Amino acid sequence: MRSKIVAGNWKMNKTLEATETLLAALAAKLPDTHAEVMVAPTFVNLTGAVQSLHASTIQVIAQNMHFAESGAYTGEISADMLLNIDIDTVIIGHSERRAYFGETDAILAKKVVAALDKNMRVMFCFGEELDDRKSENHFKVVETQLRNALFDLDASVWNKIILAYEPVWAIGTGETASPEQAQEMHAFIRKTIADVYDTSVANNVSILYGGSVKPGNASEIFSKPDVDGGLIGGASLVADDFVAIIKAI
Repeated sequence: MRSKIVAGNWKMNKTLEATETLLAALAAKLPDTHAEVMVAPTFVNLTGAVQSLHASTIQVIAQNMHFAESGAYTGEISADMLLNIDIDTVIIGHSERRAYFGETDAILAKKVVAALDKNMRVMFCFGEELDDRKSENHFKVVETQLRNALFDLDASVWNKIILAYEPVWAIGTGETASPEQAQEMHAFIRKTIADVYDTSVANNVSILYGGSVKPGNASEIFSKPDVDGGLIGGASLVADDFVAIIKAI
């Protein structure tokens, strides 16, 4: 049975004090839910977040990691460093990492393998640009991103994979894929996985939607049969908004 998941990607936001304030509010207001709730603060606040949430069911996850175990990679973070502070889930392949930091499918494939080799969970992000959608090439782009980074993996490790479909044109723009568009793509993703592996792998992987999810549209998006939750950006930085989205699942 695949998990329902609501994850907040805080990106480069919140000082330590602001992080602690937001975490306290979330912990106090967290509704009774069967879904997994995750937050991804900036790297310098991860340890503090883990300590702040020690009595909460909210999981702390990382926004990124390097594929090497150690070495001359100034500014980077390894899997062992995350595990050492009790972080066992990492976001890999976010569109901003691809666009701003030149992360290719080949680099992301190495990161995925590195995380899985350490028995970490991977939240793998992918999705098409606006030009891809307008040219009706969006299904091909998504399939290629999945194939290049994930489809060489053994089926046995897919229980450690969470997928996050993020149409790039709907991130931070205020635009959102319609619930029908989200369902169409999520169903395509699940069928593609079934074709490469089998229906058991496909039916057990959680596929999240990421792209301007807000309290006002979360319920309708989450109601779609192949949408298993959301990777939330801006709305996760406001306690009441994030809580409302959690309630929607």
